[in-house]
Amino acid sequence: MQNHLTNAAQFLAMDSSYEEANVIVFGAPFDGTTSYRPGTRFAASQMRLESDGIETYSPRLDLDLEEFLICDAGDVSLSNGNTVKILSEINEVASQIIQDDKKPLMIGGEHLVTLPVIEALIKKHPDVHLLHFDAHTDLRDTYHHEKLSHATVIRRCWDLLGDHRIYQFGIRSGMKQEFDFALKEQHTYMEPFTVHSVKDIVAQLAGKKVYITIDLDILDPSIFPGTGTPEPGGITYKELETVFEVIKESTIEVVGADLVELSPHYDQTNVSTIVACKVLRELALLVAVK
Repeated sequence: MQNHLTNAAQFLAMDSSYEEANVIVFGAPFDGTTSYRPGTRFAASQMRLESDGIETYSPRLDLDLEEFLICDAGDVSLSNGNTVKILSEINEVASQIIQDDKKPLMIGGEHLVTLPVIEALIKKHPDVHLLHFDAHTDLRDTYHHEKLSHATVIRRCWDLLGDHRIYQFGIRSGMKQEFDFALKEQHTYMEPFTVHSVKDIVAQLAGKKVYITIDLDILDPSIFPGTGTPEPGGITYKELETVFEVIKESTIEVVGADLVELSPHYDQTNVSTIVACKVLRELALLVAVK
């Protein structure tokens, strides 16, 4: 495991050893298929630097990072220029974490990095369901003739999971064919624009294993400008907090999670990075407690 990860400053209070930890945080610094503005490869390292600006305790969830055994294992040591090889390297790290009976919590990177984790998870949890929070559909079959792209990642996940296993929230951008794929053909469940139905959906998934992927551009760019493809009309941070509360109070089993698409250098105030840090704190607590 150590050979595949690079050393880095640790995220706030995530200082348990790999052996003792139940949740393993790792960065996947890849943005090789980014379609507009690159920079997500720097997200994990910048978040670690800024994490001292937040508390370990979440008053919203009434949970504290210091109560749990969480290891920030650093970033995956990735090759350069070969997308398939890079995804296999992420898959190898995620697979080892899962085989060791620990839960993966990944910091992207662009959204394509979700795919190799799902590929690893379904080997142990073939019935896993996906909760997807995003501004974009990510349901194209190809993007510029490529099957592997951050614009196709949820379609590739659908290839693995099939119908009635993917639940999308906050979606407000995509091709008409992608919206038809979800809303008319009902290959995925989609709630455009908002997250109001999360409580009902999570109730339907009671007792099931769930993976959570949060593309941070679900947040309105007035709140979160530090992303490669900002999309006006997003949700507020408080609305995202209601999602965390619903998940905490549910009976789903969270088997892993990720947050992706922070490009820190597009927000010189560092506020976007701090927002991402807080989302990571909440996600880590949910993965640990659920």
